[in-house]
Amino acid sequence: MAKKLSKVKSTKKKTKTMKIPNVGSTAPDFNLPDPELNMKSLVDYKDKKVVLAFFPASMSPVCTKEMCTFRDSFQELNDVEAQVVAVSIDGPFANKQFTEMYNLNFPVLSDYARDAVNKYGVVMPDLLHVKQYNAAKRSIFVIDSNRTVRYKWVSDSPLIEPNYEEIKQIIRTI
Repeated sequence: MAKKLSKVKSTKKKTKTMKIPNVGSTAPDFNLPDPELNMKSLVDYKDKKVVLAFFPASMSPVCTKEMCTFRDSFQELNDVEAQVVAVSIDGPFANKQFTEMYNLNFPVLSDYARDAVNKYGVVMPDLLHVKQYNAAKRSIFVIDSNRTVRYKWVSDSPLIEPNYEEIKQIIRTI
């Protein structure tokens, strides 16, 4: 007589994907490691305007171009008290190599557990048709010193870059 199998409950924690924050709403906080394994949160940048840049993958061509464009805009952004904070789902060690290779002059945080991408509603499921490889959608949130979202841009295509001039213009008006 065949023995009936009982259902095994999964111990894997389900993470709920939230809606994308609207302009005027409070930006969700996060707590993510930088390449030196120091934990960083949004409140660490409370005295600055933040350009929160989610990107799909360190070392990919479009992501590298985007991050290098932000690197090259560092002084201009710094002059208006803005700080770029980049977030990818890559581990902190991959982000360290990426940061060093391209001399990135801003924090690149690791969201390997997909906590921030879920809080911001920017999960890109099955990146490039790789099943269950959930990356970050290329997204930009400009956040003021009160943690209010002042600008959002979210792309469903990992190949499209943001409008950098539009981002700089928004920052100058805050």
